[in-house]
Amino acid sequence: MDTLTQSTHAAESETTPPLFIVLNAGSGDKNAETVANKLAEIFYADKQPYELFLCRRPGDISDMTKQAVELASHRHGVVVAAGGDGTIRYIAQAVLAAGLPFGIVPLGTFNYFARDQGVPQEVEQAAEALMTGMREGNERQVQVGQLNDEVFLVNASLGLYPQLLADREVFKKQHGRSRMVAKWAALVTILKRDIKMRLRIEHTGGEQKSGESVIPASTIFVGNNSLQLHDVGLASESQHVNNGQLAIIALPPMTIFKRIAFAFRGMLGLLRKAPELTHFACRQLVVEPLRLRKPYVKVAMDGEVSQMRPPLTFRVGPQCLRLVVPKSASEQSGTEQ
Repeated sequence: MDTLTQSTHAAESETTPPLFIVLNAGSGDKNAETVANKLAEIFYADKQPYELFLCRRPGDISDMTKQAVELASHRHGVVVAAGGDGTIRYIAQAVLAAGLPFGIVPLGTFNYFARDQGVPQEVEQAAEALMTGMREGNERQVQVGQLNDEVFLVNASLGLYPQLLADREVFKKQHGRSRMVAKWAALVTILKRDIKMRLRIEHTGGEQKSGESVIPASTIFVGNNSLQLHDVGLASESQHVNNGQLAIIALPPMTIFKRIAFAFRGMLGLLRKAPELTHFACRQLVVEPLRLRKPYVKVAMDGEVSQMRPPLTFRVGPQCLRLVVPKSASEQSGTEQ
């Protein structure tokens, strides 16, 4: 298996915590070998002990993450996720369960988690920022969301949005990975798909009075990323996710013309002006689809689509992620890079 590459220093010579890097070769449009070589140059020059797990096949990520977490636990190291938001989410879940410090090298299309935390988008700069955070001994406690037993960092959803992501993957395979392709795929999905759901929802721990209601919806979107929310025009909700809550966005079924108008408002950062939108903040939201034909529903977490059995409980996670970042990155959190 071509996954484990090299360690710059033997364990007995380690004077700083070693890094255990899980690199997803399928993330973004960067060449995985090039990324691995750049990281090797930076860590070797800094005399930073590390081991790199290069995941070429989708099934490698699970095995390599498990190995990285076990080694980091044994050698008091830091697990580093090198990939897009979906890869970072998957590895973060294992790291969070083990209570280990966590680092990131963003390689995806949008990189919302990294951008929100002030981590640079270029490989060399991200690695340097990680090294600075290591030298400073700085860890930021980062709120995570949970959907049933799964962790999410950026957002989780059901309805139209997961379908949009599934369609986007088809477009990316045909036309390449870029933000423009992603936005075009989103527009096509909104034109083609007409999803109608009837949902029983119950929310607690927010500014609004806790309660239960039944609503018609085409999508439920739960945000945990202030930058993404700010980008689409929901600045007030972006403040809530930095204060122990999740941002809830519910969109009703709409005609095709209203869906088009809604899509353009989102692209222009004007969602707050959409009259159809329901949005609020809370610590927990329970969603139960009514008249469900199948025992599972399609959900999405940080850009990855899967199936899950309802009811769906979205909540603020009980533990925070120990993210290694420079002290200076704290001042950039939530800003565009």
